Amino acid sequence: MAKKLKIGLFGFGCVGQGLYYVLNNSTGFKADIVKIAVKDKTKDRSVSKDLITFDKSVILNDPEIDVIVELIDDADEAFNIVSEALKKGKHVVTANKKMLAIHLEELYKLQQQNNVSLLYEASAGGSIPIIRTLEEYFDNEELEKVSGIFNGTTNYILTKTINEKLSYPVALKQAQEKGFAESDPTNDVEGYDPKFKAIIIALHAFGLIIKPEEVLNIGITTLHENDIKYASEKGYKIKLTPVIQRLENDKVGIIVAPSFVKETNQLFNVENEFNGVIVEGKFSGEQFLQGRGAGSYPTGAAVLSDISALSHGYKYEYKKHVQKHASDFTNDVIVEVYFRYNSNADIEKITFDEVSEKYNSGDYNYIVGKVNLQTLLTNREYILKNKLFVSLVNDKISLNTKISSKIAKEKQLVNN
Repeated sequence: MAKKLKIGLFGFGCVGQGLYYVLNNSTGFKADIVKIAVKDKTKDRSVSKDLITFDKSVILNDPEIDVIVELIDDADEAFNIVSEALKKGKHVVTANKKMLAIHLEELYKLQQQNNVSLLYEASAGGSIPIIRTLEEYFDNEELEKVSGIFNGTTNYILTKTINEKLSYPVALKQAQEKGFAESDPTNDVEGYDPKFKAIIIALHAFGLIIKPEEVLNIGITTLHENDIKYASEKGYKIKLTPVIQRLENDKVGIIVAPSFVKETNQLFNVENEFNGVIVEGKFSGEQFLQGRGAGSYPTGAAVLSDISALSHGYKYEYKKHVQKHASDFTNDVIVEVYFRYNSNADIEKITFDEVSEKYNSGDYNYIVGKVNLQTLLTNREYILKNKLFVSLVNDKISLNTKISSKIAKEKQLVNN
């Protein structure tokens, strides 16, 4: 029989209120929120003042509280709260993808050392249960790739700009009014949010703990109407898609960037604030999951699912990490991209290994070709500063041919 949990909640913003609502309107699971810690003493709240505290120690030091639920924006303070709770032997549920991505290794060790559970389904796919799917369904199968739309905010903006021809500022304002985007949307529109999610997913899909600064993220802030027109003429839609892919030497490559998506791709019809995740297994083939990626209730429901799992004693086993399913992470890979540039100085900076299409009219210039991912990572700030635009032409990452040749020779020597 499931244990009725007593919860200490940190944060009562969009997701915190969503959790409070779905918990109190759930018919299949019951738990008590004992205390809610908040920062702003002047803000009116829709719950009893008896529930509110401004002192985090009131929750962290309460022996009756079984579970800490952390739903604040500040990643540094979130880590302080979560790490202290784990050290005190309390189970934790969080939705803070930035905090997790930065501190994955430390948090993994803290769980082992203190024999407690840290669950974070809501951090990676909104209402899509991608982490538990990877942990349980794909626990032993070797995966080839995980890709998709991991950010409902940018998908909403892209849907409005492409389908409804709204300007980027108008679409962003709509997303903010609906609660899909923060007042400062940088994490979403510059691709940091989906990068943090990709790093979390890479641990459960391939067993690797990767540092955020090692992964390229390019967002949609430099998107121009010419880029939209080009994609439309080719029959593509533009989506912001992380790609996490196994390479031929069992290394893993990751990129987070806009992508031209074909009609045959499952992501083509994933619109508005919805997310979509494609998992490709060695034996099971392609699986597709879709659900809301932004919003108070969907994210609150994902948090509640983790709380419910804790009542049954659930914890992540990090099976791919224990089994060593992949050897390492690398940026020495080749990707095929559409690159809109301003002048020859830009293409001298971003050198292509192979060019399949080139257009130069002075006002609108682009190249379609293959480039080393490390080149894009090194020049990321230059790309943003000069308002250049990069989009994947397909979602395939391939190992640098020089490395591929070296591996092939090494295998041949072993076989001989």
